Amino acid sequence: SAICEHEGISAVSFVGSSKIAEIVKNTCNRVNKRVLALGGAKNHLIALPDCDLNMTARDVVVSFAGCAGQRCMAASVLLIVGENPDLLNAVVANAKALKPGQAAGEVGPVIDEISQRRIVNYIEKAVDQDGATLLLDGRSWAKLEGTWVGPTILLHKSPQDAAMKEEIFGPVLSIYRAENWDEAIAIENDNPYGNAACIYTESGASSEWFTSRFRASMLGVNVGIPVPREPFSFGGLYGTKSKFGDVD
Repeated sequence: SAICEHEGISAVSFVGSSKIAEIVKNTCNRVNKRVLALGGAKNHLIALPDCDLNMTARDVVVSFAGCAGQRCMAASVLLIVGENPDLLNAVVANAKALKPGQAAGEVGPVIDEISQRRIVNYIEKAVDQDGATLLLDGRSWAKLEGTWVGPTILLHKSPQDAAMKEEIFGPVLSIYRAENWDEAIAIENDNPYGNAACIYTESGASSEWFTSRFRASMLGVNVGIPVPREPFSFGGLYGTKSKFGDVD
């Protein structure tokens, strides 16, 4: 509040939760101060039947488990169009091979105990209340000294489950089998965030169909972490829970 209201500060940028991002934006607007406030994310990856199996599986795991899932570009939902058990098994196998640690290729701890409890609570709710299938359980890492949660993969029956819609901000991947393209894009469009999305396919026409319909603003084709090059805007779509303010 002191930064937002200080007369000697002419512009403010912020990255954090959507709730606080909106408060920062409103406070700065009240005193006619330029502001860019970035909030949360619920990034969707969509895999079509023609996707490259090994590349997609590796990329999905790097996206959702890298930085322990505590980064704004982390994938949190994988929508598999049609039946693709080989891809499902490959994603689980790649994630299961990850080890706890802070060296290259390992998964580090989450930021604090509050975050750890929050992530574990989402996993438990998904299984116990929503009936999701636990394909990989990272809760065993919580027994380690420190604030650890291992890579976790949930297979959902409904796109309305809390873990499918709310930001968990941890190494948790929610998977849902979509019947067709229209259902997959409808799920992505329905989420209140507008940060990032990606399509996995070997077809240029298929990738164009999805990238022209995604609601998110940072898009990838066979790239699960679609960070734009330096000259381009970063931070999601205005008017969503991902981006607040009046400047780029």
